[in-house]
Formats: sequence, C-alpha cells, structure tokens
Amino acid sequence: MDNTTHRAHDTSGTLDEALERLHSFGPEREGRLSNHAPMAVEALVRHGQAPGVHRWLDHYRTRLEDMPDRFTEVTPANWREALGDPRRIADWTAYFERETADRPWREVLAEWWPRLLPGIAAGATHPVIRVGHCVRTLLASGENAPRVAELAHGLGYWAARHQPLPPLTALAPAPTADAAAALDAVDRLPDQNGGIRERLGQLTGFPRWPGRPVTDPDLARTRLQELVHAATAPDAVLRTLPALPRELWAPSLGAAWAAGAAVTAAYFPAQPAGYPAAPDGLTPEEVFAQAAAHGDDHTIKFTDTALDVGGPAALAAALRSVELNPPVL
Repeated sequence: MDNTTHRAHDTSGTLDEALERLHSFGPEREGRLSNHAPMAVEALVRHGQAPGVHRWLDHYRTRLEDMPDRFTEVTPANWREALGDPRRIADWTAYFERETADRPWREVLAEWWPRLLPGIAAGATHPVIRVGHCVRTLLASGENAPRVAELAHGLGYWAARHQPLPPLTALAPAPTADAAAALDAVDRLPDQNGGIRERLGQLTGFPRWPGRPVTDPDLARTRLQELVHAATAPDAVLRTLPALPRELWAPSLGAAWAAGAAVTAAYFPAQPAGYPAAPDGLTPEEVFAQAAAHGDDHTIKFTDTALDVGGPAALAAALRSVELNPPVL
C-alpha cells in the first residue's frame, strides 16, 4: 500500500475543531443517508488539505441533522436487545462515550469489534468506515477528547444500524486466489432497486474467499490488503487491525470479504464502464488535491482509499470518481 502522501500529524488542530463541530449532529439525515463529514474531514487533513476544512464544512452544513433524541438508555444488561435499533443512535453514542471515558479506547474497541463485526454491512458499511478513519488518526496522532469522542460516535452508529447478512448458502470457493478476480465471480443481484436493506435481503450466497480458512493473523492481513481493492469498507478494516488483538485479524478478513461481496452483488452494474489511464507524471498528491477541490464527500473518501491502494489503476479510478460525481465546491 502506498502511504507516501499521508500526513500523520495535524499540528494545526483543524481536525479536532472539525470533529467538535460535528459531534452535535447525527450520523444520518432523512432517516437513511449517512453523514460523511467526519470521514471526509479526516481524509482532507491527513492529505494536507487542512486549510480548506472549515470552508468545506460550511458547505456540507446543509446536509447535517441534529443528533436524534434519546430513546432508552443502553446498558450492559440490555445492549443485545438494543443492537440494530436505529431509534437508539443517541443512546448507543452515549453508551460508548461512557465506556471510553471509563476505559482505554483500545480495550473498548477490542471488546466490541467481534460483537459488531457480523453487522459490518450496517448503513451500507458507513459505520465501519467511520470507525476506520477514526482509528487511523488515533494510532497516527494520539488520543485526545475529540478523537475518542469520534470513536464513540462511530461505534454508536454501527451498533444502532447493526445489520447481519441473511442466512447464506455455503457455496464453493471462488475459482481464483486473487481477491479482485474473486469479486468478479460474485453474482450480481438481478433486482438492484431500493436501498441497502432491500438489496442485501435478496442475497442467497456468494463464493468463499480465500478458498481455505485463514487462521494465521499475518496471512489474514496480507489477504485483507488484497481485498482493499474492493474499496472503502475493507480498507477501514485494514486500518483498524493494528489497534486490535491479533486473534481478531482472521475473523476481520472474513467479515470484510462478506461485506465486499455483498456490496458488489448489490451495486455492481450489468456492464462495467471503461476509464482512461491516469496521465503520466501525475502524483498522488495532485490527484487528492483535485478531489479536495472538487469537494464531493464520496470523491474525497474514495480517493483517500485509492491512495492507500496505490498504483496507476487506483489513481485512474480516483480521477474517474472526480468525473462521475457532481462537484460541490
């Protein structure tokens, strides 16, 4: 993975200011659309675009809704019945704020990661992506109140939108050891109408990948690096691995494959479109600068992941996202 453009430390404090601005808002709008701002501002700051973050947030403000009202407190005794209840977004966020105030954030993450992992498809994988952005900053730049609060918001969103996949038929191994080719072997859902819940409800099964179960943590990390070509959800899992106990790495690979295959089945077009190669000499920094100037939250997030993958094809895909999404700024 190409990390050459990463800026590990934000000495300006811009990210923390942005997170504090965002924590009075909920993780969704209109009852279903994800708030991408916490993820986008983390990517902007990480790639040297901190001076434009607050201006970007001013534009994004119209897409934000206040945090929903509290419903019923989540406790260690009732959390199972609250899991997957979107009415409890504020309750879950408050629960994780208490948990991370009382214990180290890594301990809370390690406890809840295996509980939440079966519902990785929650919110079209946006909750795990939000957690991945947050953990990346906590590992690279250290912890403070806004960053730990952001983890509480991400985990709370994931718990409230927790969505296990339907029971799936055990299919044969994918006819390839290559992750990208394995995703090509996933059958596209014939009906791609409706939102993520309606689409995932149609799943009956998809090929197993890797063909044999992976138990070695280091091999699981290697396979997950291959799967990151499926974009942001597997990349979020990969970003989180260093903060997790090694015994959770192999289960994380399995969940990331399930999420990548499910989203591929739900959204992959009948005929993939071609795209031009990236111009010779174009640097990752220049590609991200184009995404930042474009301003679309999806474009920023996707380009951030593309730079993690690295290479000409990833840069070309990032430039294609600039073309496909309407500009914001």
